[in-house]
Amino acid sequence: MEVHIDAVASISERLHQFYVQRQPFRVYHGSTNSTRTADKNRDNTVDTSKLNHVLEIDSLGKTALVEPNVPMDKLLEATVVNGLVPLVVMEFPGITVGGGFSGSAGESSSCRHGPFDSTINWIEIVLPNGEIARASKTEKPDLFWGAASAFGTVGVVTLLEVQLRDAKSFVELTHYPTNSFSKACKKIQDEVANSEVEFVDAIAFSSKSVIICFGRLVDDLPAGSKPRRYLRRQDPWFYLDVQKRATKSKQPVIDYVPLVDYLFRWDRGGFWVARYAYKYFFTPFNRITRYALDNYMHARVMYHALHKSRLSDTYIIQDVGVPYEAVDEFHRWVDQTIGIYPIWLCPIRVRRDAPDSAHGLHADFADPNASEFMLNFGIWGPGPSNYEELVRLNRAIEQKVHELGGKKTLYAQAYYTEEEFWHTYNQPAYDAVRAKYHASHLPSVYDKVKVDEDAKKKTIEGSRMPAALRNVRPFQGLYGVYKAWRGGDYLLQTKKTPTAASEASK
Repeated sequence: MEVHIDAVASISERLHQFYVQRQPFRVYHGSTNSTRTADKNRDNTVDTSKLNHVLEIDSLGKTALVEPNVPMDKLLEATVVNGLVPLVVMEFPGITVGGGFSGSAGESSSCRHGPFDSTINWIEIVLPNGEIARASKTEKPDLFWGAASAFGTVGVVTLLEVQLRDAKSFVELTHYPTNSFSKACKKIQDEVANSEVEFVDAIAFSSKSVIICFGRLVDDLPAGSKPRRYLRRQDPWFYLDVQKRATKSKQPVIDYVPLVDYLFRWDRGGFWVARYAYKYFFTPFNRITRYALDNYMHARVMYHALHKSRLSDTYIIQDVGVPYEAVDEFHRWVDQTIGIYPIWLCPIRVRRDAPDSAHGLHADFADPNASEFMLNFGIWGPGPSNYEELVRLNRAIEQKVHELGGKKTLYAQAYYTEEEFWHTYNQPAYDAVRAKYHASHLPSVYDKVKVDEDAKKKTIEGSRMPAALRNVRPFQGLYGVYKAWRGGDYLLQTKKTPTAASEASK
């Protein structure tokens, strides 16, 4: 704990220095699952990358004391050996605890427990003036909820207490095929209403083929059953296995999936986004090529390659939630306007039950008259080659979601104007927290998530890829793969002085 205290003291001193000058700063975590371009250098950045330890597992109280840069796989390693598991585990092993709280995150257990931030008991946070504070749902609840989904614009979260529950060996997972979107939505709601079901999500392969996947924890396999695995090189990708075995079945298909395999079932292939890479690189997509290229098909490597290649700028990457009553209309619109499949569907209980929780960006989630649940649509795929058309489609998605009373998850690029953004999110509640806790001089959430053309330009100019090969298929992608293979630090860049820049150009 002494190492943690010293690290936090150093962050506090750094923030105080910035505060005296009223200088905005960026936070360097050491990793990211965002698809946004960011402008970071050592002169404007607070380095928290060493806050990456699980400090304590309380088996009796069923909690974990965790620093913010602990990824999901490391957290699971620490909890499962104690017979425990977090209430919500984000789908990719590299997503961090701090990212799940300060960003926005939900998974198939969010139908029971809400977004990841709802499963945090309390946080330690360094405020922009350097003050170290503790906030929970009962102690400084405005700061707690204000920091949730604030993307570091209220302060730097340095410690979190995560709620845990008893773990079991397997997830009994039922794949239920439906032939229409309306039937699928009803089945999702029915399973959410079933108290015995602990996990619910779905895959829409088309408007007439939607598989609902719902499950519960179990300790034992039925006689004659074998575990269904998804994490080894020789295992099938989860979505392909579901598509092959469930789409043509007239009966539900039941599997018994080892707990960790289930929680990270989407890692290999990054849901299904990695499939597009095979097409991009003119590579056959089959069991042999997936086996051979498995090291590159995990989310950590994929995000690294996406950042360095900038191919994420050419994709539609949207996670949006709409109330149940708007699901059919939104799906029809997406089907006719975007036409991207598969689509991930995940019900999330967004309502906050804790008293005094109407604070921050999502203060409206505390309204008892608002929708209790939203159905998240994960819409991910190549966009049109014309950039203006790509922007138009992304803006159309944002506008349609707002029209239907929904919300967008902000890990991806946001194309809103500032006025549109604050019509969707609660600016008065968010600004009140920032003003009270000395954060008004920092960039806002909108500043952080909006499409930043200047940052894109700097990233391009700072690339070592020959200019003649940029934006040329497949060289742009090969550059990203090379950087992913090489590894190393791809987020924090040394700011070049004019002399250094001129020397580099010689």
